[in-house]
Amino acid sequence: MSFNFDLPFRAWEQRELSSLLSFSNGINAPKEHYGKGRKMISVMDILDEKPVKYEFIRNSVQVDKKIESKNKVEYGDIVFVRSSEVPEEVGWAKAYLEKEYALYSGFSIRGKKINEFNPYFVELTLNSINRKQIERKAGGSTRFNVSQTILSSIELLMPEIEEQNKIDKFFIQLDTTIALHQRKLDTLKRMKKGFLQQMFPNNEEKVPRLRFADFDEEWEQRMLNEIANRYDNLRVPITASARSSGTTPYYGANGIQDYVEGFTHDGEFILVAEDGANDVKNYPVQYVNGKIWVNNHAHVLQAKENKHDNKFLMNAIKILKIEPFLVGGGRAKLNSDVMMTLMVKFPCYEGQKKIGTFLQRLDNTITLHKNKINKLSSLKKTYLQNMFI
Repeated sequence: MSFNFDLPFRAWEQRELSSLLSFSNGINAPKEHYGKGRKMISVMDILDEKPVKYEFIRNSVQVDKKIESKNKVEYGDIVFVRSSEVPEEVGWAKAYLEKEYALYSGFSIRGKKINEFNPYFVELTLNSINRKQIERKAGGSTRFNVSQTILSSIELLMPEIEEQNKIDKFFIQLDTTIALHQRKLDTLKRMKKGFLQQMFPNNEEKVPRLRFADFDEEWEQRMLNEIANRYDNLRVPITASARSSGTTPYYGANGIQDYVEGFTHDGEFILVAEDGANDVKNYPVQYVNGKIWVNNHAHVLQAKENKHDNKFLMNAIKILKIEPFLVGGGRAKLNSDVMMTLMVKFPCYEGQKKIGTFLQRLDNTITLHKNKINKLSSLKKTYLQNMFI
């Protein structure tokens, strides 16, 4: 990917937002008026990473024509988060670039465009180089707020409109590339989910709906302790301050936390979150290969050699509903003795290897797209830090 980006140097001028936008608060209607009528931009729409598209706006409201005419969000307007419990969210800006007008909720503030500027340029500079200015001015202790007065006083440095438009075009091209990889990633994840549903038997079934040729036998079912060994005894937790930086991935419940010197395990393993899982519905289970360091928040399993395949077993555990087996409150825990009694279905060893290798290739492709998105997002962050004043 390359970007042709050649800007002539011109001095940027300081402008107050009040010279660009006229501010007003949003709609507060009786609850029976919501869920019908005109689409209404909410805080969730503003905080979404994607641009606001009219058809995808989450909420709607029905109000009389006078209120509707006063609360239109039209092309070029900018909407802001008015109130949030999180200081990083309050005052967050989103340019509206749709032809069809929307309305906006009482938890947001609309900036009506009253001067010439590029809306996406202003969104970018508000949400990057000028974020600290907004956060400093936001009031509150447990809940943070911005007012029309605060937003009016925000000062921006802006180039001429031609340069704004070039910067807009540059970032739209970058956003489009990121979105393309995200769509591919989403498609691959759906594909993986579909294969898991088709290639593993459901509930009381003994054969899957989708099989490789020459593998037609019924699957067996055994407790996990019959088909895998557990190596939790080798785990060693290290506090962040005590770690020596290195190249070995340091794993916790939800994946890699750091890179360190040394290792606790070497080979093919399956890591299953013990406690601190970030998603108990889609429980953290992953296949690893090579030298790793594992702390005490992830169980370490290994399929019994020459009888069971680690890549297959990772996916066989992944499809299990683990949430009912967890104990504890806020930090749910999967005890090792409970985990080892989980029932797992499997075909013959050769069949396991076929399925495991196929799904691992798909996982590798998913990882490639994730890494590409992360690199592009990091690149965008760097540009935002260096292309705005």
